[in-house]
Amino acid sequence: MRHLRPLLGLRPLACTIALALAGAGVGAQTAKPVNLADPFEPFNRGIYGFNELLDHAVMRPVAIAYTEFLPRWVRNGVTHFFGNLADVWAIPNNALSLRPRATVDSIKRVAVNSTVGLLGLVDVASTMDIDKHPADFGLMLNRWGVPSGPFVVAPLLGPRTLIEVVVYPLDWKGNLANHVDDLVWRDLLMALSFTDTRVSYLQADDVVNAVALDPYSFTRDSYLQRRIYLQNDGLSPDTPDDRP
Repeated sequence: MRHLRPLLGLRPLACTIALALAGAGVGAQTAKPVNLADPFEPFNRGIYGFNELLDHAVMRPVAIAYTEFLPRWVRNGVTHFFGNLADVWAIPNNALSLRPRATVDSIKRVAVNSTVGLLGLVDVASTMDIDKHPADFGLMLNRWGVPSGPFVVAPLLGPRTLIEVVVYPLDWKGNLANHVDDLVWRDLLMALSFTDTRVSYLQADDVVNAVALDPYSFTRDSYLQRRIYLQNDGLSPDTPDDRP
């Protein structure tokens, strides 16, 4: 029975997810038009509810404690460090998108921030007006015309598009922090990355709670608009750029 103990420890988590999905199913009994951008809405709302419970119980308190105990300059260094790692992964994705300007800018940012910026702890590149061009594998495929697919809420990870879920293992591999050999340091970096990301949304929590009648719909629409913004690299459709 000893080898079954880890599985038994998952029972509370499984029950929580089941209850969240059951609640979504009851709400789905009322017929309404299907949102083509979110055809899995009942299921997504269940996962969203589970994520919210976990967030309020764990992630949000940790993020608040993080901001209270660490000075801003330390937190900024952490944000810049992970931002530099994101720029590393943006280089091949911008290159595969045949975006020479974005690729060169990403290379410059990594070169400057990894050296003068002390391994990315200081964002020197931004002070030199070297633009940041986010690009994960899903955005690269989007820029070649591969559709994003419907909106999906992933357990723990939160809002995503279907293409992001499919290519997530590649994006995970593209994060250099996940290649650290020491398991303890790798887990620490992962926890720090999650916390840093959660801190960036603390102010957004108040906005959502204040203006959104339906936080789920507000989160979904905001996320999809953000993906379109990143897909266009912040440019309007009429602005010429170096996209394929």
